[in-house]
Amino acid sequence: MTEPLNTGVLLFLPYRAMEARVFAGLAAAGFADFTPAQARVFQRIAPGGSRLTDLAEQAGITKQSAGFLVDQLERSGYVERVPDPADGRARLVRIAERGARSVEASRGIVAEVEAEWTAHLGPRRMEELRGILSDLREITDPWR
Repeated sequence: MTEPLNTGVLLFLPYRAMEARVFAGLAAAGFADFTPAQARVFQRIAPGGSRLTDLAEQAGITKQSAGFLVDQLERSGYVERVPDPADGRARLVRIAERGARSVEASRGIVAEVEAEWTAHLGPRRMEELRGILSDLREITDPWR
């Protein structure tokens, strides 16, 4: 008899499936130079920009690692560094025009995957799933 999968694995498997679809779709849309490690930092950038230390903390990595990933993203045109209007000595990482285009491309792919999941689970169960996961976020996501 096989051991049932723990909840963490059950949450991780659909996430990885969606992530794989998003990265395949991004590559097809001309964004093949984007990595999952970069995405973990990129997706935490606030609408007005974020400080590197905040990105590192939210991604659960060192400031040096976050800086390395942001450097890569900047060279590829996904982000830009700009002066922080609240502190002239600090810099913000902000999504650049190419990064904004990649976000738009990924939204369509995510919508396709969610539509497939809704077709599989049914609208009521999909809504319940989203509600349950949103409730879990209250105790698992300190940056919500």
